[in-house]
Amino acid sequence: MKEATGELNMTVVTLIAIAAIGALFYFFVWPMIQEMIANQTCKTYGTDYRAVKVDENTSTGTQATAKVWQCCRGTTTTDCISISD
Repeated sequence: MKEATGELNMTVVTLIAIAAIGALFYFFVWPMIQEMIANQTCKTYGTDYRAVKVDENTSTGTQATAKVWQCCRGTTTTDCISISD
């Protein structure tokens, strides 16, 4: 019985570790990967373009918004080209 309890504890520890690694990837690593891909895409428009994540109204008649990447020239967000995720 004692061995079964120890194996159960190791299973719980393993599941928590896997969940922690998944959360770390999802919240920290994946956004950095997306930003690097968006920046590389923006470089094809010119060296003065940079990737900016902005809110965009995705459907008319609702207040639903989504974060999308755009390539903007310089520091302004008025001269931007929308790119897909």
